[in-house]
Amino acid sequence: MKEDFYDILGISKNASTAEIKKAYRKKAIEYHPDKNPGDTVAEENFKKAAEAYEILSDPDKKARYDQYGHQAFEGGGFGGGGMNMDDIFSQFGDIFGGGFGGFGGFGGGSGRQRRSKGSNLRIRVRLTLEEIANGVEKKIKVKRKIQAPGTTYKTCSTCNGSGQVTRITNTILGRMQTASPCTTCGGAGQMIDYRPSDADAQGLKVSEETVSIKIPAGVEDGMQLKVSGKGNEAPGNGIAGDLIVAIEEQEHTELQREGNNLHYDLYISFSEAALGTSREIDTVSGKVRIKIEDGVQSGKILRLRGKGIPSLNGYGKGDLLVHVNVWTPKTLNKEQREFFEKMSKDDHFAPNPDSEEKSFFEKVKDMFS
Repeated sequence: MKEDFYDILGISKNASTAEIKKAYRKKAIEYHPDKNPGDTVAEENFKKAAEAYEILSDPDKKARYDQYGHQAFEGGGFGGGGMNMDDIFSQFGDIFGGGFGGFGGFGGGSGRQRRSKGSNLRIRVRLTLEEIANGVEKKIKVKRKIQAPGTTYKTCSTCNGSGQVTRITNTILGRMQTASPCTTCGGAGQMIDYRPSDADAQGLKVSEETVSIKIPAGVEDGMQLKVSGKGNEAPGNGIAGDLIVAIEEQEHTELQREGNNLHYDLYISFSEAALGTSREIDTVSGKVRIKIEDGVQSGKILRLRGKGIPSLNGYGKGDLLVHVNVWTPKTLNKEQREFFEKMSKDDHFAPNPDSEEKSFFEKVKDMFS
């Protein structure tokens, strides 16, 4: 089982933004590759800390993680997991940028080259309730920028490929050394040497690509999922951006969703309510036949357990709540009117609820229990 992000950083769920950043910086310094050369365990812990910080430092991602756990960013290759070292050093300049360099001294050491990241792309995917309940794989055509074939790069003459410019300043405390991104190449360490005629100024061109997106069961309307590396590419040795997938839930003609539960309105006649009947109704997994007992009252709620939406974190399924509504005819012919006038004086037609007949508020309470 994947390790909890809060445990990785050694913080509580109530930690503030400043506490999260402080905890991450502490872990980053402890497991930094420059401090632990050749130590694969330290490198793995360094990646885990960066992944935890990426999620917990973003209020929206943190809220989704608190509600759904790792499933909010996983399932079919989505988001979060599998960060590489380039992702980490590209995304967290607030932690590693400026004067924070190698451990041979701030601004010294390895002089790690900064790698730019391409911009993210956003798409909206419409899903039926059945697709949400069962999970689905969608193939979507995406227009994204890629490096144009034939584009070549050369080493930046200002920073000699390091991506950083080092400055030494004399102060009353002594000589201070600082490093900042090279302004000539933007910290990439490379510049365009040749680009084809169909490429833009960065050596990129627009290309259409079919992306396969595996959407896990249980997603909700408005939820955003991430497909890593399927956004726009960056020039040179940069990192590709991500494809952000926004979920849009289509309305179902018969079913209404409420969290992981589903609701269905079933209308029956007076005679069916009195005599009992059976009906075939829609569910997200196909049609099922349900039995209506004789003497059923309007407002009765039948619960079909496990016929709702699966939980995104894998903890079971919701239920399908069938609301029985007895339909009152709006017009009657002479014979029907005479029948009901006669029955209105019959004791069997007089309202006489017993202890088993629940009030409206008790039914609502049961519905949410």
